[in-house]
Order: sequence, then structure tokens, then C-alpha cells
Amino acid sequence: MTTKDGFVSEAGSLGAGPFDLGYRIEGSGTPLLVIGSAAYYPRTFSQALREKLRLIFIDHRGFAPARTNYAAGDIGFETVLDDIERMRAHLGLERFAILGHSGHGYMALEYAKRHPERVSHVIMVGTGPSHSARHMALADRIWEETVSPTRKAIFAREMAKLGDDITARPEERFKALLIRLGAKSWHQPDFDATPLWRDVTANNAVFDHLWGEVFRDINIRKGLNRLAAPVLLALGRSDYLVAPAFSWDEYRADFTNLTVRLFEQSGHTPQLEESDLFDEALLSFLENDRG
Repeated sequence: MTTKDGFVSEAGSLGAGPFDLGYRIEGSGTPLLVIGSAAYYPRTFSQALREKLRLIFIDHRGFAPARTNYAAGDIGFETVLDDIERMRAHLGLERFAILGHSGHGYMALEYAKRHPERVSHVIMVGTGPSHSARHMALADRIWEETVSPTRKAIFAREMAKLGDDITARPEERFKALLIRLGAKSWHQPDFDATPLWRDVTANNAVFDHLWGEVFRDINIRKGLNRLAAPVLLALGRSDYLVAPAFSWDEYRADFTNLTVRLFEQSGHTPQLEESDLFDEALLSFLENDRG
């Protein structure tokens, strides 16, 4: 349907094993597939961007309601990548740009390696080279050496409340953690992200496996030499959840076409925190770096 603002809006779901993967399509123009939650991510992109792009938000299994119990074999990384292709076929997408925020950046990159004929551009937002002990130690070092006492105090205050949050609603553990990690996530350290997470399904087992194991061990160099699509890496100066921007330096030469943008007034989510600058960078990348 078309809304009163002129934006094309469509929503639905696709069955995938024991999960119902939701999707939401808004805007018109160049198609941009956004991996993650079809409930959370539409809240983080500007309305202005919908005037230029057809934003296609899709769930992965971490954010999808489950109809039945699921096992470890239902939540593997390869299965998640297969779901993206399944959703692409369901929606009739032929060629598109793909965006992943945070750990979803790995999903976008790995899908593009497997399906180069489908992907024109790759955008990774707030993504570190991995979640390995080495890279996370760099994030911890920057936090300890550069962050103000005020920000650290807010972090300590919020983390002290996390245990009670989890006790009250253990099924909301992943969401509670990310909300309480605000001082490490946002340029404004006391930003309350609770409204962004309203009515968002989060399956803890999926995040434990993907973020705690797969992304810890991931080697982004594998198959990177076969990726011809241009890649935009969008990072926030105040992002302490992932490895700092300089940790990407050793990987730059491995990309055929890499653009890096550092947003000075952003943390983990520059598409929301500096939406005007982010939109400008994204649209320029899509226009000038044709894959």
C-alpha cells in the first residue's frame, strides 16, 4: 500500500523452519535490504531516506517468533544466510544494496560473497573486524583510556540494574543488556533506547550462538578476494561496543573497493544519531560507487 506521505509500505512474513521471518518495505527508489529486525530497524532510519530508497527490512532468526521449539541446527550462521536468500526470492528482488548494522554487518558481507550477482553494494554499520578476544580487548582499552568519568559512572549505574532486569524477564535478557549498555552504545551516554526495542522479539539462544561464537571466530578475509561490490564501512567515534575504527586498518588492503566514514557525534548507530550526515554518505556511496 501507499501511505498518505507517498511512501510505499508493505509488511508480511515468511515461514523458515520453526520461525516466522517478518519483513517490512518502506519508501521508493533504489532497493536497500536491511538485515536484522523488521520491527527495530525501521525506527533507526530517517523518513527522508525513504524518499530516495526502497528500504526492505527483514528479520533473521534471532528476531523472529518461533512456532515450535528449535534446536542448534536451526540457528546456524549458514542457515541464517540461506534465509536471506529465501527472503530475496520471496520478495522478488533481483539486484540490490545490502546493509547490516553491528553483527548484521557480517551477515551482509557474507551474503554478498555468496551471491555477488545479487548485490550491488555492501554497507556495514557499527561493525568491528570480529568479536574475538583480541578485537574486544582493543575496545576495552579505548574505553579505559579515553572515556570520561561521567560516562563510566553512567555505565556502572546502568549495569548495576541489569541483574534485576534479567531476573524479572529472563526471556528479555538480550534486549535488557543492550539497553543498559547505553553508555557504550550511544554518543549521548544517558540515551534511553527502550522505545526502539518495544515489541521486538529477541531469541537469546540465537544471539548467544552468533554473537558469542560465530562472530568471535569469524574471519572476514575468507572469500573477500572474490567480492567485487563496493563496501561502505560506517563507524561512530563513541562506539565502545566493538573494536575501534583503527582496528580495520590491517584489513583495508583486502577489499577491492572500500569506503570508510567515521561519524564524530555518533556511537553504535550513526543512521539514527547523525541521520543527515549518514543519509548523505550513504546516498553518495550508492550513487558514485556503482557495483
